[in-house]
Amino acid sequence: MATTTTAARSKPVDSGLKVFVWEGKDKRGVIMRGEQLAKSDAILKAELRRQGIQPITVKQKGKPLFGGAGKRVTPRDIAFFSRQIATMMKSGVPMVMALEILAGGQKNPRFKDMITDIKQSIEGGSSLYEALSRHPLHFDDLYRNLVRAGEKAGVLDTVLDTIATYKERVESLKGKIKKALFYPAIIIAVAILVSAILLIFVVPQFQEVFKSFGADLPGFTLMLIALSEFLQANWFFMLAVLIGAIIAFMQVYKRSENFRRLLDRLSLKIPVIGQILHNSAIARFARTTAVTFKAGVPLVEALDSVAGATGNIVYTDAVRRIRDDVSVGYSMSTAMRQVNLFPHMVVQMTAIGEEAGALDTMLMKVAEYYEEEVNNAVDALSSMIEPLVMVIIGVLVGSMVVGMYLPIFKLAAVV
Repeated sequence: MATTTTAARSKPVDSGLKVFVWEGKDKRGVIMRGEQLAKSDAILKAELRRQGIQPITVKQKGKPLFGGAGKRVTPRDIAFFSRQIATMMKSGVPMVMALEILAGGQKNPRFKDMITDIKQSIEGGSSLYEALSRHPLHFDDLYRNLVRAGEKAGVLDTVLDTIATYKERVESLKGKIKKALFYPAIIIAVAILVSAILLIFVVPQFQEVFKSFGADLPGFTLMLIALSEFLQANWFFMLAVLIGAIIAFMQVYKRSENFRRLLDRLSLKIPVIGQILHNSAIARFARTTAVTFKAGVPLVEALDSVAGATGNIVYTDAVRRIRDDVSVGYSMSTAMRQVNLFPHMVVQMTAIGEEAGALDTMLMKVAEYYEEEVNNAVDALSSMIEPLVMVIIGVLVGSMVVGMYLPIFKLAAVV
């Protein structure tokens, strides 16, 4: 028995195509199964017969109860897509066939539909740049500009391979930053949740026992009981306020660029974390500029794309000022020096690269250096945070345990 997935023929995406699941026998009598886009089951049966497959069953694929649209397409998916296309093109596989192979192997319906749409656009006469422009959410200006430069220079496979490496490095760097920021936040959140459960459900049990003592309770215990009573009476209100605050924060963050700029500026001033974010932004700036410049994108246009790739609005604004200065005749190193944000070493390396005509090479070395700095800083931070988090959890939970047992110790001393 064999299993196969047959890609759709060249048809417009919006022409009423449906996904059919089929089963049939080939000329050798081997059972074949697959999925294919078609307007109707009759058309699909005719297409299968043309391919030498005798259809047994053809039925429209039902939508799953949950997640019918499929998972979202992640930047890692795009990096994998770029790597696979580059590899197949270097091996001599035509672009349309490479896209057909990739679409056939995709389990994520959303990503599969997107690749199929790109393939059909190219079959219709569009360039890869134009086909990718139909999906700006997943292929940003930087990606599309690099592809356009690669197509013009006739080195698209090399450019796609460079893009794949770039996106893999950037995602790895972002993963490191997220690890540094979210690991302690999650641990502390769990500690607070455990403390709240103790205060709401466990402390009241001890409170009933304390009433039978008929003695004065220690001040710390009275404070815990008062906090427990407050939470029992207002936990629903406090939870609603917390959820409302989170939703309001997300909405304001999404809608207000000034608010995002304020947060990004403040985040750069956080001890230890701020330096990691600085180094991360510099690494992304250097690598992105090097990749775009090496691909043949003009420097001013490259900087326009780079601005949005730094991951921090403060650096985005700085890169835009650099772009404006470069566009009126300043050297890039001079423009970087004027924004007063980049370290002296980065400015000097850029100046050397400009003088030697090897700007992309020097910026790539800068990127590698600062990526290594981020990796080392995150590892050091993780090693430092783990014991600190354990201390915080111990203090929060341990203080409540001690507070609840203090009256028992006091009673035992009296007896």
